[in-house]
Amino acid sequence: MGACVIPNQCEISVRDGVNQESNEFPKRAPDQATAVGDRPARSPDTVSKSASYPDATTGRVGMRMSQWIQRSLVLATAVGTSAVLGATVALFTPASVNLIPDQPLQNLSVLDLWRKGVHYPITRPVNILVMGVDEPLDEGVGDPMDGRSDTMLLVRLDPESHTISVLSIPRDTQVDIPLQGVTKVNHANAMGGARMAADVVSANLNNIEIDRYVRVNTEAFRQLVDLVGGVEVFVPYDMQYTDLTQGLEIDLQQGQQVLNGDQAEQFVRFRNDGYGDIGRVQRQQQLIRALRDRLTSPSFLPRVPQAVDLLQSYIDTNLTVEEMLALVDFGLDLTSEDFRMVMLPGRFSSPDEFIASYWLMDINGRDQVLADYFDVRASGLANRFDRQTVQDLRIAVQNASGEPQIATQVVNYLYDQGFDHVYVVQDWPLPQSQTQIIVQRGDYSGATSLGTVLGVGKVVAASTGDLESDLTIRVGEDWLDHSPAEQLDNWR
Repeated sequence: MGACVIPNQCEISVRDGVNQESNEFPKRAPDQATAVGDRPARSPDTVSKSASYPDATTGRVGMRMSQWIQRSLVLATAVGTSAVLGATVALFTPASVNLIPDQPLQNLSVLDLWRKGVHYPITRPVNILVMGVDEPLDEGVGDPMDGRSDTMLLVRLDPESHTISVLSIPRDTQVDIPLQGVTKVNHANAMGGARMAADVVSANLNNIEIDRYVRVNTEAFRQLVDLVGGVEVFVPYDMQYTDLTQGLEIDLQQGQQVLNGDQAEQFVRFRNDGYGDIGRVQRQQQLIRALRDRLTSPSFLPRVPQAVDLLQSYIDTNLTVEEMLALVDFGLDLTSEDFRMVMLPGRFSSPDEFIASYWLMDINGRDQVLADYFDVRASGLANRFDRQTVQDLRIAVQNASGEPQIATQVVNYLYDQGFDHVYVVQDWPLPQSQTQIIVQRGDYSGATSLGTVLGVGKVVAASTGDLESDLTIRVGEDWLDHSPAEQLDNWR
């Protein structure tokens, strides 16, 4: 038995008659299945018995956990998009926290828990698979959590590096599902539930260990956005599209605006932009940060009980009570710089390769992301991937300064510094004061080095830049103030 994730709490009774002998994010108990909230538990016969992923385990949360504990669930699972805004963004939500080492959770009233808080630390890195599940078109048919995963995020909470890393896995990623063959990764949950989904993700990501899962449906996402008063995002262009598969009518206008729940769903589900599922992933990451801003606002705290009531019917997870509290506590002192997002590197398939449209993983890029963000390397291939120097990276330059020709000036400057793979992309329509260096394919150290060369800018760990780039520079107004006047004159 390994060391406890939550020290001094290896003998905690979660509910009457159920004891948790170890809180180390234990292995699956194949014959047990319990769901969080008011929905019934999944039958173990409905998932693959050959999988090695932890399904429900002894000591999981009962159907009627206390509201404060459910509050922790809200804070620990409000990250995903289109159905989840995941298991981490809301970890930044402030709360009062006191260590209560000797009081079993069930002996404290809801009010006591609300006032006092409960504190558990995480002692080792934890990987959580977060899935946003499509709603079935025919209501009342089957388990609502057994649909295809519209959103799939692998979240790592690492107390050693003091970071949260989120890997967005495009729903069209090509994988091989046992007994099904080659298909898209979003089919895995529908074919075998959370266990199969985790097995498939692990097998395709260098056998990474997945400790827990969270599944949420789209209704929770829409209502949560409404509850926090909407989310402020920049819609880069008009979006008009009808999603026949989900009965969704999309109609958004370009510009900076606050989106309600229905509009936020439209924003992240829009596909008719030439980028398909990958454009959706980028907007999901944009919305994750916007929702985080709302959840960290002091004005949100009085609404937590409403969020609890709202979400409890829409969440399925095998996190224990103590684990939820530990995850919440971990995020309390993290900053936005400690929160890193990246998309699984790859490319679109071509029609002459496959009839269906797939996102084909870039094996070298995948291995680098897993090594840098998840501390996982392919077995026997510890340093197999080729790490490029910053001068070898493909760098897109996007003007967001409001001044014409600035992108070309930056490209010329980088050419002078020895960068050969630099190119201009279409201007960003919303002027911004600060330059951003966007880590499109996960090379955070390369972005940091590029920032040193530029002398301005903030590294943004998200895959929201140009899809063809390794790094995207979104040039802000600070470049105008930083650049020597004689250089600007020469470039002009």
